[in-house]
Formats: sequence, structure tokens, C-alpha cells
Amino acid sequence: MTQEEAGVDRRKFIKAAAAGTVAIAAAGTRALAQRHAVPIIDTHVHLYDPTRPQGVPWPSPEQTSIYRTFLPADYRRIAEPFGVVGMIETECSPWVEDNYWVLDVSAKETIVVGEIGDLFPGKPDFGEHLSRLHKNPLYRGIRFAYLWGRDVAEEIRKPQVMADLRLLSDAGLTLDSGGGPRDVPNLLRITDQIPALRIVINHLPGAPIPDEPAARAAYQRGLRELGKRPQVYVKVSEIFQRVDEKGRRVRSGGRIPRELSFYRPRLDEIWETFGPDRLLFASDWTNSEPMGTFGETLGLVQEYFTQKGPEAVEKFFWKNSVAAYRWVKRQANQPGLA
Repeated sequence: MTQEEAGVDRRKFIKAAAAGTVAIAAAGTRALAQRHAVPIIDTHVHLYDPTRPQGVPWPSPEQTSIYRTFLPADYRRIAEPFGVVGMIETECSPWVEDNYWVLDVSAKETIVVGEIGDLFPGKPDFGEHLSRLHKNPLYRGIRFAYLWGRDVAEEIRKPQVMADLRLLSDAGLTLDSGGGPRDVPNLLRITDQIPALRIVINHLPGAPIPDEPAARAAYQRGLRELGKRPQVYVKVSEIFQRVDEKGRRVRSGGRIPRELSFYRPRLDEIWETFGPDRLLFASDWTNSEPMGTFGETLGLVQEYFTQKGPEAVEKFFWKNSVAAYRWVKRQANQPGLA
């Protein structure tokens, strides 16, 4: 064999090896997606771009692992291999203009099926912005919780705030809120006064549970009452927790258990309270990234709900999200109700 022939053979070998590597990677991705036979709608994803001239209010530069541009295409690369076909952006900024920014960056990104924005009920321009934003079918509601210095308990005592929440309900949109001890009385009051308003509780598995027995009992009673109200849904997100050697939550250090058995009691309580028709998959990405990979986040709930049967899996991963958000189908592989 001449040196020239050897060079040709080497080039052929390298080309064939590269093609084989690509084929193996593609096959691996397909196999990964096939493990998730049910299409998945992720109901809680954050989009942001710290490189904008105005920057971002969240995350902060100190959150080094997630302080980077994160747009729909970035999410698609992470989530599609796991069978995710659509996501709902949940706003992580109190700036009114960012409601519009998310719609702009999602306009041609069909993996985005909805946005839960952030407007302040009670502000003079609330109705104007809600009307303008709602003209875009991707705009599915707002987030109203103890964020950005808001005191929700104080706010909902104001007649204009409740009037604006009625506007939200009349528009057929959804209200996202927290699910901690401070939130539950507020949600009971809101749903008492506006029973048609759909509510989605964010990150209930991660909500703090009072240690004091009377406070814990009151909190659990409130959750059970919300569980009786069919317009109240729950995102099963923020499951992973950092704990000390006794299993108590800590802010830093400790360990993050990966096994389902550690989290099962809390998940069982939520299942028993709200049932199979009102629980939603939500990754809380990128906020959840420091606690575990996307695959670990998805795998934990997949293990739990698979044990509940195929109907429960389908409801959890997409059907319940349609009922909660009435999101927009934009791709052929996104499911829909007949």
C-alpha cells in the first residue's frame, strides 16, 4: 500500500467512525425518547437573557451555575431527548416589559405552548396590559405570589386587586401561586370570592411545612379544603431537597437524596389530597438545575406516577395541563384533547 493509499484509507476510516458515532448518539437519543412513550408538557420553565442591556432581575450573577442565557432553543436541546414536546414558560421577572419579551422570543419557537406572565393586580394599568397580552394566544395567565416584595395577604384585601383577579378569570386565564403556609389562606379567600378562577399551586412538594403541631394541622386542613375545589391544580416540582444527617432541610451542605423512598410520603400526601386529575409535571428549569439533572428530575416523578398506572401517567404528563392552562398546540407531536 502506498502512502497516498494509506492516507485515503485513514480518511475513510475517520469518516466512517464519525458517522458511526453520530448514528450511535442518534440511536441513543431515540431509545431515550422511546422510554417516555407518553408525550410530556413541562408546565414550569424560566427563560431569561443576562446579556441584554438592561440585564435580568433573576438569576443573580452569584447563581453562577444558571446565570447564562436560556432561551427556548436551549430548553429544547435539554428536554426533547426525554420525550418533552412542549413547555409553559413561567415568568421570573417583575418587569412588565418582560411579559412581552417572552412572547417575542417564543414567537417562532413552537416548543413553547404558553406563558404564565407577571403583572401586578391592583396597578392602574393591569387591565390594559392584560388585554394586550391576552391577544396573543400563548399568554395563559399570571403569577401572583410572595415574590418581589409582594404581601399577597395584604394585597387581596384591596377591592381593586380582587377586581383585577376577576378580570383574569373572566378572560379564561389562570393564576399561579405558591403553596406554603402563608399562601393557603390567601388561595382559600380568592377561590371563595372567585370560584371560577383556575389556580395552579407552584412547587407544592417543596413548600415548607410548619413544625409546630397546631400550625401544621391548620396548614393541612387548608390544603385538604383546596383539594375539594376542582379548579385548583398542583405542580409536582421542587421535590429534591438538601437535608442534614437527620433528614431535616438545610440551605447548604448536607446531601440531596435521590431515592424515591425519601420523598414518597410527601408525594403520597399530595396525591391523596388532590388526586390524579389535578397534578402537573413541572421541571422548574433552570432553577432546579443545581439540585439535579433534568433526567433525574423527570425520572423521580416518572418512577412515582408509573406505579399509579398508565392513565395517571398520561394525565400527569400532559392531559391535566390542558385543563389547567388551555395551552396552544403548535407542533404535530403535541397532544390535544378530542
